[in-house]
Amino acid sequence: MAVTAGYDVGGAHLKVALVEDGRAIAVSQIPCPLWQGLDRLDAAFAEARLLIARADHHAATMTGELCEIFPDRRTGVVTLIDRLVALLGSDVRIWMGPRGFGSPQEAAIDPLAAASTNFLASAQLIALRLGDGLLIDMGSTTTDIIPVVAGTPAPRGLTDGERLTTGELVYSGLTRTDITAVAHTAPLHGHTHRLAAGNFATMADVRRILGTLPADVDQLDTADHRGKSLEESLERFARCFGRDRLEVSLDDWRLAAHVIADRQMAEIADAVAQVLGATPIPKGAPVIAAGIGASHIARLAADLGRSSHDFGEVAHAAEHCRLWATRCAPAVAVALLTVR
Repeated sequence: MAVTAGYDVGGAHLKVALVEDGRAIAVSQIPCPLWQGLDRLDAAFAEARLLIARADHHAATMTGELCEIFPDRRTGVVTLIDRLVALLGSDVRIWMGPRGFGSPQEAAIDPLAAASTNFLASAQLIALRLGDGLLIDMGSTTTDIIPVVAGTPAPRGLTDGERLTTGELVYSGLTRTDITAVAHTAPLHGHTHRLAAGNFATMADVRRILGTLPADVDQLDTADHRGKSLEESLERFARCFGRDRLEVSLDDWRLAAHVIADRQMAEIADAVAQVLGATPIPKGAPVIAAGIGASHIARLAADLGRSSHDFGEVAHAAEHCRLWATRCAPAVAVALLTVR
């Protein structure tokens, strides 16, 4: 049985999935801070080499073309395609959104079709498996909200710019988001406290303070390049309040962190309401939770009065890799879709 490898080339991570006989059998997320240079992508693929050595076929999608090392998205897509061909060979299939898969040459001619449409691959798999549903993929940096109606993905926007307008893209994620992009104030000592914007702390710090962050999903450096202990997270968090960690009790810091985390989920809930207001899905249609924030999305689905399924379940991933199949949905999706 042939094995297909799927790749989601992001600006912060390389996600890799192996598929055999219609199910994911291995999935991995590898740190890839692409803003530091293309050599980071080479290093990520070197780390993935043992995993993908069995692959007979390769399929890729990308969001990394938005990285600041590229002057524009077209250049980013073409550069990444060239790198993928060098790493994987000229028969790699490139996901081109509504156009489906194309060759590297076809994608280079129409690069914007391949730019940041990884969400559509995940939605297409849901359309095939379930027919109706609402995909919510909360990653490290962004959250995608995509309705699927009558067996067809139904986003109103395709580009990031369009989707930021429609509510289908929220630039807020589980770990990498600066907390002052989520909230400008938070309670402290019974007062509303303004926050200092300076990329002092991220939502990963907030969730470490709350004890809700899985240890294996936060793979990149902290804002100050120090460690990820509770105390170090509290020290970074305190700087957002112009204070030192020991000025305030742990309980007070946790209350502030809780409010900020709730505000982030409220913003996502508002975007969900905007999407459903424009593109209703059947009342019984489930939410499909994906990304490293899938557990938070499942709770949001319950608040909406809808059932939820993890993406790994919908994708029929093997039990041992179902969690990471949920977390790396687009990589799994392109691997499954290319062998249909």
